[in-house]
Formats: sequence, structure tokens, C-alpha cells
Amino acid sequence: MIEIYEIDPLEDDRWLPFLENHPRATVFHSREWLCALNRTYGYRIAAFTTSGPGQPLTNAVVFCRVRSWLTGPRMVSVPFSDYCPPLVDSEEEFRSLLAPLKRACDAGVERYLEIRSGAEEAGGMARSASFCLHRIDLRPAESELLHALHGDCIRRKIARAEREGVTYEEGTSEDLLRRFYELTMLTRRRHKLPPQPICWFRNLIASMGDKLKIRLASSREGRPVAAILTIRFKATMTYKYGCSDSRFHKLGPMQLLLWRSIQEAKETGLLEFDLGRSDPANEGLLTFKDRWGSKRSTLTYLRYPAPEAQRVPGHVSLGVARSLFGLAPDALLRTAGNVLYPHVD
Repeated sequence: MIEIYEIDPLEDDRWLPFLENHPRATVFHSREWLCALNRTYGYRIAAFTTSGPGQPLTNAVVFCRVRSWLTGPRMVSVPFSDYCPPLVDSEEEFRSLLAPLKRACDAGVERYLEIRSGAEEAGGMARSASFCLHRIDLRPAESELLHALHGDCIRRKIARAEREGVTYEEGTSEDLLRRFYELTMLTRRRHKLPPQPICWFRNLIASMGDKLKIRLASSREGRPVAAILTIRFKATMTYKYGCSDSRFHKLGPMQLLLWRSIQEAKETGLLEFDLGRSDPANEGLLTFKDRWGSKRSTLTYLRYPAPEAQRVPGHVSLGVARSLFGLAPDALLRTAGNVLYPHVD
């Protein structure tokens, strides 16, 4: 029997060089992301590997242990990530690493395991959800990247933002975070959802350092109209969060922010710009991301045991909750986010 070892990625000295050398490592495997999750939500971080103490790491699957009185105990790889694939070289390795965790599920210690990204039914796990992922290859010249943008919906919007005097600023100051969070509140209310706790963004900033930037667009009059949050990891810049005031969409501020980010990523030698995951049902967002000259692929989330079919009452409850979120005052909406996010991952 292959022996499986549990390590702490926040403490094990082998974790950073392992990620640096592994081609499938993402920002969501990084110590910085995991540390922010631990600080904000108290999740216990663990990675499982066949590499024994004192040996270089050759494989790993990282999980957060989520302990929730509301949704039950489970292991997720990893919460609030778009994708966090197992860092393995074979299906056999993957199955070996999952074996003790599946036994814990069978014994009732964990309600389920979830892996965010993988082939359908890999490792004996069943597909639980699918999303679309958009990435832009930054290797072509900047002129080619610009030419690949949709003429009317992207290039002309960028030109209009510049013509209308939309200003751009970036950084991680508390003032920038405050304005970013105000736009986040507007956006989440528009989508009838509570916002992430502001401490999540503060902890991301503290963990990521200069790898993270808040990028803010303001109108000629100085009103914040759109903002995004990007993170660099290895050769990739990831667009993780975006928010806006819908009254100013016609000015093209989001197009300006994304293009400035792509330009910076290209100029600093990065190879890829990650536009993040999207729900397949959100045709508007899918079309918007398609228009950046990006390549669309499928993300598959895996679960063990296989998820039960969604019951109709769950949809009804969600619809009622979202209606309430759309009407709630800001203070109540923030409180709902602070209470719910540790449980929903």
C-alpha cells in the first residue's frame, strides 16, 4: 500500500519550490491565497502527498477543511478559487492520494470532497458542476492583441473611456480598497447577492503584497465607476474580482481597466491573462469574455460522494433569499456576507 502523508502548505519549506516547478500550479495553490483563507475564515489547510519527510515534493492535492454548523464538514480544493487542479502526474497517483479522504467520507467524518477542476469522473469522483474559463495568450505582439479585440464592444469602448476623461489609478491603499468595496456593494446588490467580507480583501492584500492590485476607473468628475482586482502568479495575471456602477457602463470603464491590465501583463513579460470562470448560463458574460480574443475552455468540478439531485424547494428558497438581498439596506447586506461566506465557499 502506498503511504500518504499530510503536510501543512503554510509551514512546509518544500511547498514554494514545488509550486514554482510544477506546470499546473495556480495562484489558488499559493501560500498567499491559502493564508488569506485561513486568516479570514479559519479554514484548516492541508495537502496530501506520497512524498515522505525529507524528500522533495513530487505531487500533492491541497484541501481546506471547512467546518460549518450550517452546511456540514467537508474538504474543498479550494474555497473561493476558480480552479485548483490536483498536482499529480497520473490518474493512479490521484486515486492513491484520494483514498484516505474517501474513507473519511464513507465513515461520516467528512460530508464530501470537492476538487475544483479535473476531467469528468477522475479519481473515482463524479462531476458536480461545470464552468467556462477564458484565457488570453500574451505571446503575440501588443498590436496583435489589440487587433484581436472586438471592434465595437471593446476597442471603441476603450477609446471612448479615454475620450470621456475616465481616469485610471492602481494600488492597495485603504482608500482604494474603500472605493473598490463601495462598487462591490453596488454590484452584489445588482446581482441580489451579499458581498464578500471586506476583511477577505484586506487579508488578500496583506498576503499577496505587490502581486495584487486594485485598479479603479473614475469619471471626469472623480466618481468611482468601475474597479477590478488582479493577482500575478508565475507567468499569469488573473482577473479575480470586478465591480461597477451600471449607470456608467456606456463610458467603457471596465474595458479600459482590463486593457490596461493586459498591457501591463504583456509589458512585464507574463505569458497569460486569465479572465476567470463564468457560469455557462450567463451568456452575456461569456460573450463579453469571448470578445477579448480569449480561448474558452471547460472547468469541471468533481465531488465524492456524487452530489444529490437539486430539489425544487432549494431553488425556491434561493429565489426568496436573493429577492431579500436585493432589498436589504447596506448594513444588513454586509452582515449577511460576513455570516454566510464562511459556510458557502
